[in-house]
Amino acid sequence: MSTRIGIVGMPNAGKSSLFNALTKAGAEAANYPFTTIEPNVAVVPVVDRRLDQVVATVGASEIVYDTVDFHDIAGLVAGAHQGEGLGNKFLANIRETDAIVHVVRAHADEGVIHPEGEVGPLRDIETIEAELALADLEQAQRRLQRVARMAKSGDRAAVAEEAWLTEAIAALQRGEPVRSVPPPEDAPHAARDLGALTGKPVLFVANVDEGSDDVPPEIAAHAESVGAKAVAVSARLESELAALEDDEAAAMRQELGLSESGLQRVVAGAFALLHLIAFFTAGEGKPAQSWHLREGLTAWHAAGEIHSDIQKGFVRAEVIGWKDLVDSGGYAGARERGLLRLEGRDYVMRDGDVITVKFTP
Repeated sequence: MSTRIGIVGMPNAGKSSLFNALTKAGAEAANYPFTTIEPNVAVVPVVDRRLDQVVATVGASEIVYDTVDFHDIAGLVAGAHQGEGLGNKFLANIRETDAIVHVVRAHADEGVIHPEGEVGPLRDIETIEAELALADLEQAQRRLQRVARMAKSGDRAAVAEEAWLTEAIAALQRGEPVRSVPPPEDAPHAARDLGALTGKPVLFVANVDEGSDDVPPEIAAHAESVGAKAVAVSARLESELAALEDDEAAAMRQELGLSESGLQRVVAGAFALLHLIAFFTAGEGKPAQSWHLREGLTAWHAAGEIHSDIQKGFVRAEVIGWKDLVDSGGYAGARERGLLRLEGRDYVMRDGDVITVKFTP
């Protein structure tokens, strides 16, 4: 299943412009609130240049990159948890995502209306975070009532979940996110069942002026204080660059001193939040593909990402690091050098591994 990233923020923060830059999908970006009525969803390939080198080395037939689903969710306003603006619908849309990209306006373009009348990054962040926390508080209190009844029977998981929910509610009332409360070992599904908005990892994207490449200090400090990450992007500039041909955009980036695209910064930041690593499959005359897996999982889990039947029939895996494969000139050279390893189902995958799974149908 593709990774799902929700793009949220105040109205006119630059969400749809960032979406356009990321996807070239042309989502409407107008200078008034609630332009986005249904969440725009675009499937974006995650380009990994390491796979390009693997393909050239082994003679694969084509490249199939793994993808990220970006959901452009309409602007939230104060009172969203009570249905203000278009709140309830979009809070539900955020719940369905794996991580949140929180776009914060940090540019001074007077031609773009701010719903509060003036630019205030921390104020805007606090507005969004308060709405997510209030929505979570209501949901956690309702969940606690149900779980408390089950806990009276002495059910171990219910007792653990009741204690965790009590801690989560206290954290929310202090203004802290649910992700600050470790999930209980005896109720491993408690966090999933709650589906807390503030339990999701967050990447702050500071929408800065053109020519700026630094996260404003106040946004960086806030991100660190809540266990989030932050990157800087000029959404307008990235949107304009996205309209150019690839070579023209690359030349413009070089002229502006930008080393990578907004997509690369946002995707890398989001993947870092989710602790995902990349692995590859590639063979001569066959499609080469990139996949992503949570860090710390095994070859057996990697097989499941490729296909459930491959996982069920897993026998062993041939594994090699992508750089070793390229430096060896292909699989034959890697075998001669003794670099192609046979691993069992418990082998912990590493970022950049190239894997061939042997299985019984």
